[in-house]
Amino acid sequence: MSGHGRPDLPVVIVGGLHADARRAAVARLLADVPGSVVLHHDLATAAAGTVVRTVRDATGVLSAGEAPLVNDCACCALREDLVPELERLARAGGTPLAVVELWDSVEPKAMAEVVTAGGFTVTGVITAVDPALVLPYLGNGDDLAEGGLAAATDQRTVADTFARQLEYAPVLALADSPEADDEDRELLAQLHPTARRVPIGHGDPAGSSPLARAARAGFDVEAAAAAQHPACALLPAEADAHGVATLVWHSRRPFHPERLYAALEDLTCAAARSRGRFWLADKADTLLHWDAAGGALCVESAGPWLASLPDAAWEMVPPVRRAAAALDWHPEHGDRCQHLVFTSPGLDRDGLERLLESCLLTDAEYAAGRAAWERLPSAFDTLLEV
Repeated sequence: MSGHGRPDLPVVIVGGLHADARRAAVARLLADVPGSVVLHHDLATAAAGTVVRTVRDATGVLSAGEAPLVNDCACCALREDLVPELERLARAGGTPLAVVELWDSVEPKAMAEVVTAGGFTVTGVITAVDPALVLPYLGNGDDLAEGGLAAATDQRTVADTFARQLEYAPVLALADSPEADDEDRELLAQLHPTARRVPIGHGDPAGSSPLARAARAGFDVEAAAAAQHPACALLPAEADAHGVATLVWHSRRPFHPERLYAALEDLTCAAARSRGRFWLADKADTLLHWDAAGGALCVESAGPWLASLPDAAWEMVPPVRRAAAALDWHPEHGDRCQHLVFTSPGLDRDGLERLLESCLLTDAEYAAGRAAWERLPSAFDTLLEV
């Protein structure tokens, strides 16, 4: 029994915008883990006011129903309906694995947190990927809504949603893709170097296929969230192979807000994917998050740098954040720094480094000190909606 007084029901979350790969991964799990059950909420009907839920096993559909929209939000309806369905499955007993197959554009982080908060154990989070589609999806700046993949009010793009789906999951289930080449596979490896890449491949009815083992290997929701937080994110390392490169750029000097703002378009378009944290001279206390894919950039405040907090506040900061700050610590600036990572085929590493360096404060500007920096024009206020 779990601590919530119900039989244990291991839950694996399988998501991804590559629908064919996702369906193949789910079918593989159903075949390899006898008795396993799949829950899926189809959000395609959300415009009509409902979300269609199906529960199925390897033999076919066991039940189907509709969940009403909550606050005109399809994902909210999924959240409201998912845990009660898992509870029903748990009470019925006899299910060795519940597979939550996410709708295309649903991000696994939110659902893993919902399932865990509901008292269930998430034993794995898997994003299914067709390696040949990684670059086209990362380069797709279209709104999800335009492709019928989300509600009209959804502001997310295909590229940024795909990037988050990819980078959150510790396991990537890879479709057998004849069109994929070494560059495609290398891009995937550099974007998420710590991921376990498992071929969807062929089945094993004994339940010991690599995918079935990965689905039950264990998952830490808090660690996964920390690995995505800009202050302590586990970012890719330097790499260069098969025409794909990753540049990891550090600096201990703040950016000049106007020069960086003027370079944003060129920096955003310089790589298929870039992310990290950065420091503006006029906002010395604010850790800023850089998140770019598909030619679009999202910049937002991620709270204070630890160096700007009084000592007493450090006890409220998660240990992983303190550890990350300690690694970056500078006697004068604390954890304030530039840490940006750019990954792309055909990356112009030298040109990109020169552009980034040109956006930093000059020696004279730097020597003028923080009081002068804070008087610099605040070019980012509209972007940050201050």
